[in-house]
Amino acid sequence: MLKRIATCCLFVLLLLPTAPAFVAATATATAAAAETRLSPQMEARAKVLFLQLRCVVCQNQSIGDSDADVARDLREIVREQMLAGKSDDDIRNFLVARYGEFILLKPVFAWHTAVLWLTPVLLLLVGGVLAWRVTSRSPKSTSSAMLSREDEDELQEILRQHRN
Repeated sequence: MLKRIATCCLFVLLLLPTAPAFVAATATATAAAAETRLSPQMEARAKVLFLQLRCVVCQNQSIGDSDADVARDLREIVREQMLAGKSDDDIRNFLVARYGEFILLKPVFAWHTAVLWLTPVLLLLVGGVLAWRVTSRSPKSTSSAMLSREDEDELQEILRQHRN
């Protein structure tokens, strides 16, 4: 009997280090099962929508590319909305109402985002005008820069002395 208990304890001790891997594999399989509830057509539509939505944790990654838990939750929300018969615009509007326009990888062009869209164009125009003004200035009259006859004679004398 004691030998049997020792064998069981040894077996448990040997399997204990593999428990986290088993739990992770089970969680991954459960997440994968949750992500395959849609028909192939709806799943393709969902994947297109995933690439248009920003992961609020990763910030410059779409929820389709992110492995974060929040991205997984957002993908699940999108799938649930699709199963409820919502259109892509309805889903986007729902997520914008919940998370703000930050969730959209491509912000919409509207009055409140005009500065975001127009600032680069405005900066290019201002830079172009400044470059044009600097390069197209007519050279200043050279009459004020010319030396008087006395100054020129003095300069020639200094140059002659320097050569010798």
